[in-house]
Amino acid sequence: MPYFDAASTAPLHPVARQALLAALDEGWADPARLHRSGRQARMLLDAARETVGEVLGARADEIVFTASGTQAVQLGVLGALRGNRRRGAHLLHSAVEHSAVLHTAERWAADGGAATAVPVDRHGRVDAGEFAAALRPDTALAVLQSANHEVGTLQPVAETAALIGDVPLLVDAAQSAGRLPVPGGWSVLTASAHKWGGPAGVGVLAVRKGVRYSSPLPADDREGGRVPGFVNVPAIVAAAASLRAVRAEAETENARLHELVELIRRRVPQLVPAAEVVGHPELRLPHLVTFSCLYVDGEVLLGELDRAGFAVNSGSSCTSSTLTPSHVLAAMGVLTEGNVRVSLPPGTTAADVERFLDVLPRVVADIRAPLGLDLPAPGGTAEALVLDTLGKRCPLPVIELAKRIPGVAPGGRVAVLSDDEAARHDIPAWCEMCGHTYAGEAPATEYGADHGTAYLVVRAEDR
Repeated sequence: MPYFDAASTAPLHPVARQALLAALDEGWADPARLHRSGRQARMLLDAARETVGEVLGARADEIVFTASGTQAVQLGVLGALRGNRRRGAHLLHSAVEHSAVLHTAERWAADGGAATAVPVDRHGRVDAGEFAAALRPDTALAVLQSANHEVGTLQPVAETAALIGDVPLLVDAAQSAGRLPVPGGWSVLTASAHKWGGPAGVGVLAVRKGVRYSSPLPADDREGGRVPGFVNVPAIVAAAASLRAVRAEAETENARLHELVELIRRRVPQLVPAAEVVGHPELRLPHLVTFSCLYVDGEVLLGELDRAGFAVNSGSSCTSSTLTPSHVLAAMGVLTEGNVRVSLPPGTTAADVERFLDVLPRVVADIRAPLGLDLPAPGGTAEALVLDTLGKRCPLPVIELAKRIPGVAPGGRVAVLSDDEAARHDIPAWCEMCGHTYAGEAPATEYGADHGTAYLVVRAEDR
């Protein structure tokens, strides 16, 4: 079964497996102890720290290991904010950061701090100048990911770092570490081993010398006082070994995967009607592509692809179970429904991708078949139409809109009544994709409903 979900977690690299098994025999003891077994574990831990620092462009004594990438982000953000509290209590970050950043920002604001999210363009990329312009006199920390985890867009980290002066910059490099060189200008760096083919349960937190940092956790003498508790030496050794191996293979493997992703980016809009590839077309990770299929429930699509033998994920968390639109896709202004994220692990073959491109159109067509989207247009004479989709969850309001708008005369208006928050993002995104004009929103009470919002769409002129 082809595994196309490396952005969630990459398969364990063969070098990681070998290193882990060897370290289980040699590095099981407490590296803080002075006996022979402890010293052996300490040597392995120090060597791993040296390797990780070398690959990530940091000194060994700037590196500490955490229990996960999420923990590294949380400690990095809170520790840097506490360390720079004399500057103020303002946190600046992009609107498309990982939820680990957003949840930490929410906690910081709830505890009396302040946080600002900088918007992105339709490709999911911040403008470095706009980011720098959002700084305040009391900004204590800025956060900017190296590459987006949902759509693969690379962020202008080095350019941004050059514009923000002496404000510390935390870079979340979870998706790019190992695959791409680490961008310059960071003050704090975080990464996650299972993203590059290391074992799960190992995160990396790097703090540059001279950067003020104060751990938000109770004091502990391990990992420089930044991360309490016993470290998992065998897993850390395996993580370091695999990071070095992945980085050595990156140039060749990136070029190969880039070509396969280019094939997907080019062919999906040709093979699947009403599909849009999202994310930056050039400034992006080499192994990741996300596309949106109109009129399709993302959870259903992922399930059908799984039954067809393909393990993919969604660029959206909006499913019938969570009802929560992806904050990344919403910030980009693209469709938050029917998204598929394909992220290719090392070793993916062209045959695997070709089979995926053969299966995908049939799967999407089968899901759409019961919706009646291919029915003849019902006349195209009405000047206005009110669609009551209250109580229906996306993508149903968009599907109803697509089915009924052919019955509206060009220039006519459709008011879609909905109480699903996802419609606020998906209806404008649908208009952008299909060439219609989104005319804003109004209270649904103006159209006879007792609650909800009316989303206003003007039908495009016939071409």
